[in-house]
Amino acid sequence: MAVIHSTATEALHDLLSDGMTLAVGGFGLSGIPDDLIAAVRASGVRDLTVISNNMGVDGIGLGVLIEGGQVRKVIASYVGENKLFAQQYLDGVLEVEFNPQGTLAERLRAGGAGIPAFYTRTGVGTEVAAGKKTEVFDGAEYVLERGLVADLALVRAHRADTAGNLVYRYTARNFNPVVATAGRVTVAEVDEVVDEGEIHPDHVVTPSIYVQRVVRTSSGVKHIEQRTTRQRSETSA
Repeated sequence: MAVIHSTATEALHDLLSDGMTLAVGGFGLSGIPDDLIAAVRASGVRDLTVISNNMGVDGIGLGVLIEGGQVRKVIASYVGENKLFAQQYLDGVLEVEFNPQGTLAERLRAGGAGIPAFYTRTGVGTEVAAGKKTEVFDGAEYVLERGLVADLALVRAHRADTAGNLVYRYTARNFNPVVATAGRVTVAEVDEVVDEGEIHPDHVVTPSIYVQRVVRTSSGVKHIEQRTTRQRSETSA
């Protein structure tokens, strides 16, 4: 049974340490665990390795950890919306391991399933395959990729029950389910907590066996990564 905490700081109080590996859910700014990221920022831990699809934007999401100088290495598939991230990478301050997006998802899934490595055709013949073992299967070349396991996984879900079963909402589901399974300890930030049994078993996406702690989010803010508008004409108005 998951432990329900009242604040993100309380949920993480004995889990953070310098040099640890964090896996964090989200895609862009959709489905990011805002409160948990803020608690990591406030803790002051440093020398972190962060596994995430991307690193948020300047000043929002995982971007605040970049601003705090707390990240040593990033394992990600896309980082184009964060200018400070790009600058730290170009300056040699930040180590970056780029992954094709599907490969990153499968590395997390494999880690959560106890699979140490797998072969994929994605990236063969490119920089992605540099220094990695390759094999030929049925006449095609494949590259060996390692599964990913993090010391701590931080995810955002829509609903949890008191046992720790999770349900996600629309596109906020994204990387969160595979991140949740890939953490040695997983903490979920959720919109609401309900009693055990109120989530139908068929609706559970992440079973409680993967979730150790739950905290209800303090904010209902849904970030918009890129807002595009146009001037309304008098006719359309």
